[in-house]
Order: sequence, then structure tokens, then C-alpha cells
Amino acid sequence: MASGSDPGSFSSFSKCVTKHLNLSYHVDFERRVLKAKVALTVEVLEDHFSSLTLDTRDLKISAVTANGQEATFAMGTKHSFKGTPLEITLPFSLSRGQHVIVEVSYETAPTASALQWLTAEQTAGKTHPYLFSQCQANHCRSMVPCQDTPSVKHTYYAQVSVPKELVAVMSAVRDGQEPDPQDSSRIIYRFRQPVPMPSYLIAIVVGALESREIGPRSRVWSEREYVDKAAFEFSETETMLKTAEELAGPYVWGQYDILVLPPSFPYGGMENPCLTFATPTLLAGDRSLSNVIAHEISHSWTGNLVTNKTWEHFWLNEGHTVYLERMIGRSMESEQYRQFKAMGGWKDLQDSVNTFGAKNPLTNLVPNLHEVDPDDAFSSVPYEKGFALLYHLEELMGGPEVFMGFVKSYIQLFAYNSVTTEEWKNYLFTYFKDKVDILNKVDWNAWMHTPGMPPVKPQYDTTLADACIALCKKWVMATEQDLGGFTESDVKTLSSHQLIEFLSLLLQEEPLPLSHVMKMQEAYNLNSIMNSEIRFRWLRLCVRSKWEDAVALALKMATEQGRMKFTRPLFREVYNFEKYREEAVRTFQTHRAAMHPVTSGLTGKDLKVDPSQSTSL
Repeated sequence: MASGSDPGSFSSFSKCVTKHLNLSYHVDFERRVLKAKVALTVEVLEDHFSSLTLDTRDLKISAVTANGQEATFAMGTKHSFKGTPLEITLPFSLSRGQHVIVEVSYETAPTASALQWLTAEQTAGKTHPYLFSQCQANHCRSMVPCQDTPSVKHTYYAQVSVPKELVAVMSAVRDGQEPDPQDSSRIIYRFRQPVPMPSYLIAIVVGALESREIGPRSRVWSEREYVDKAAFEFSETETMLKTAEELAGPYVWGQYDILVLPPSFPYGGMENPCLTFATPTLLAGDRSLSNVIAHEISHSWTGNLVTNKTWEHFWLNEGHTVYLERMIGRSMESEQYRQFKAMGGWKDLQDSVNTFGAKNPLTNLVPNLHEVDPDDAFSSVPYEKGFALLYHLEELMGGPEVFMGFVKSYIQLFAYNSVTTEEWKNYLFTYFKDKVDILNKVDWNAWMHTPGMPPVKPQYDTTLADACIALCKKWVMATEQDLGGFTESDVKTLSSHQLIEFLSLLLQEEPLPLSHVMKMQEAYNLNSIMNSEIRFRWLRLCVRSKWEDAVALALKMATEQGRMKFTRPLFREVYNFEKYREEAVRTFQTHRAAMHPVTSGLTGKDLKVDPSQSTSL
């Protein structure tokens, strides 16, 4: 692929690159729009430069200037998921190395795919509305006209005007606040991000937010209803940051805050710089919380500091981040714990491959995303196939300390840049130059460009998994007569991680007879467990065994929170239960308007619902 092209972007970044964004937002909750102005400082990469293209989606552009002079602009042809190119013609010509400040005045659409506007009823406090953004992968263009590709990195400054009873936070360092000189009922919050970063990491939240200090460089933010619980749950944050720094090098972003979002947030976490976004599903006394935060902290190095050049190389972000997250787990818990988590990850990968189909090219580690929406390609493949490759290389190269040396060196070399798989691989061969003969024996084509499961299954240490495997086998082999032998003591000594593993193993088997899951509930009382990772797997298991009582519980969990990891599979399970297929579709139609746009779009595809069908609340 030519160095200046990204199949997900219209922008002309072989001709010019954005160095800085200066954003000004007026948040209008009444109309659900951002009235905005952005000044892009653009560096020119070629002579006789007089036009550029920016990515937009559903933006209403009112004016464009270049160095203060009026510039002509035109909107190109709208594309199904890439949006609309904004073609700007400058009133002058520039040479390579010169800079120009392009200012665009515009307004977002109420349907902007990066933004979710929540009514007061959809929040915990029920008094004030709430706004949050989610730009990854290519949604930033629906809130900022920009070069919306991870191959371009820039700093940014922002000022945000909001009603004075609300608070704004962004993926940047807070830089003060003042009354809005235009409107005494509003307040302006200022932010600066001095570290260059890609557009997909721009993030904004506006709501009735409070914060608590949880460490020397960390605060937790949320609505008042969650804030003290969140401060308690995230108390290990500084220990994790220090552990990550020992492994990967200094943390360069200054502040590391965590924001707990309302339940409709579609992901477990999002690594927005200075301000990790986290799902409230982590607050159910859930040990998976530490994995999510370790994962998002790790992104401060792999993803945010060293970034995939296009979404086809997404595994460079996620595979390395999972590797680093599990190395943090190794430091804070044990090597056996890391091995156990790796085994769980292999099962998640198997699950994704089964969902997509083993021949589906989107299960390639490096997929071709020409005319493919990156949201449609999202799965555990880049995370867990990526991790499996890195773990395989770790074994070949001499163990975790040796391989972590490479990962740290890779981060230092490519810091503040965007990379491709080819560049990563070239550096791997350079770093391990005395082991090239071993690296040459790796089947790179099978790992990178072949669909399905990886060519090599690592042999993980099963110590912590043995009890889960034995209990799973016992249930699978049990006849009706054996059911009396199961008691609460079977699971008494299992950690929540092991209970998750036990249920994951059962989900890989043929569905259990209904009598078995009913007995499991009677013996283990799994319905009473609120840990979302356990509950999610348990309800899938029940629906799969056609336990009708579980259908309502599964649909309730699918709709009372919006984390796609839970919502989509739960809807799919009910949909596959023929008798309740229409119920699944009806429930989705009822809740769709309150869902995040990405969640509703992808769940609708899962349930084969036509997006143009009307919805009701």
C-alpha cells in the first residue's frame, strides 16, 4: 500500500499533515448539536500546494478560511461509512515545508456517529442531560473535519462552552475554566494536549460530573451516584501505572484519569489519553476491572504513543496491549495468572472465529479493509491472535524478560509515530539479529494473512485452569442420575476468574440438557451473581439450553447496559432460540433509540433488522 493511503480516509495526507488542532465547541443540548470552529495547522509536504481534502461525516460546513482569507470549499460524494470528503481550495499556493492555518466553521448533526446524547432519564442522577463521544475507529470526522486517519498525529487545544451546572472533560490536560462572556448561564472549560496523537483519541464528555483523587496523577470522574464506589474500585491505579512504567518506560501523558460512563457506553474501556473511559459494568465487584484498567493503561504506550498506521494494522495496537496488560498481571499476581488469562483469551479468539466463520478474511491478523467498515471488522482477533503471535515469539526468542526487552525497545524506537506490520517485523528481525534463522522458520503468511485460528497453539500452563476443566468435564459427562452429586462446594474455592473460565469452557461444548442447567442454578445459585462477566456467560449457557426462564433475564442484561461484548452475544443467543426470535427483534426495536449508534447498528445487523425500519421508544 502506498505510504500516503488509508482505505478508511479521504484525506490527502501524502500532500500535507495536520500538526495541531484548535477546537472551539458550544454544546447545545436542546438541538443535540455542537456549534464549532476548528483551526487546523497544516504542514505542506509538496510544492505548488493549493488544495486539500478533509474527512467529514454529516457536518454542516458554513465557512472555510486559510490564513484568515476566505477559501472556497465543496462537499464530495457521500460514502456509506467513510462520510463525505471536504474539498478545500486555498486562495494561494504554498511550497513544501510551509504551514497554513485552515479554519472551518461548522455544526455537527444530531445523529453524529461519534456522539451519544443522553436525556436526563438515561443518566444515574436523572436531573441533567449527558453527552459523550467515541471516535474510534473513524467517527471523529462526525465531530471535527480532520485528517481522520491514525497515520497522522497532532497536538490539540480546546475550549468548550456548556451550561454552568455541567462539567466538561476531554482527552487532554485540564487548563482552567471561566464564565462564558457571551452567555452568563454557561461556563467555558479549556484543555490542552501537548503530546501528538491521532484523531480517534479526541474525546469529550459533558455531564453532572464529580471527581475524587485516587493517586498522585489520577482522579476518577463520574456522576455523583457512582463516584465513591468508583474511587474505591480503582484504588490500585497508581500501582498499575508504576508497574507499566517499569515494563515499558516513562508515562508521557502527565495525568491518568478514569471516567466512568453511563451504561450505554459500547466498550469495556477506551484509552483516551489522560482520561480512560470505563464501563460501569466494571463496578459490580468485578475482578475483570483490573484487567480492563491494566489494558487501558497499557495503551498509553502501545496504541497512543506507538499507533497502527491504518486500521488494517490494528493488531499492533491491541496484540501488544494485551501482551503488556498480561505482563502487568504477571508482575502484580504471578506467571500462572498470566498463563491462565492467556488460555481464556484463546477461547475468546475461538469464539470470534466461530462467529465470523473460519474462512472469513476478517479473521486474518492483517485484514484487507478496502471498502470494509472497521466497526464491522471489530472482534477479539486483533487482540488474541495478536497476543498468541507475540507469546509464540516470546517462547522462540527466550522467554518473557527477553521478549519484553524487544517490546520496550520497539516502543522507544517508534514513539510518537504510526507503524505498519512490515515496519514492526523488520525491527523484530533487526533486534533479534542473532536469531534470524529461528524467525525465518515462523510461518508468517499463516499468522498474518490466513483466516481462522493461528497455525500454532501455545502450550499454556494449566495449573489454575485444571479445576475449571475437571468441573466442566464432570457436567458434560453427567447423566440424569449423576446430577444429585453436584453441590455448592464444587465452586466454593473457585475465584471469579476461574468461575468465568468454567462457564467459558461449557460454552465451547454442545449445549447442556435443560435438566443440567436447572440443577446448576439449584446447586450454585448463579442467578444471584452480579459480576457481569459471570452473569453474561451463565445467561448465554441457559438460553442455549433453551431454558425459557432465562430469556427475559438475558434480554434485560442486553438492554440495561450497552457494552457490545455483552449486548450483541446475548441478543444473538435469544435470536437463535427459534421460539423467541421475534421477541429478540421486538426488544431490540423497543430499546434501539436509547442505544449507542454503533451498538444499535451492529446489533441490528446481527438480528438482520433493516436499519430503515422505524423504531419506537
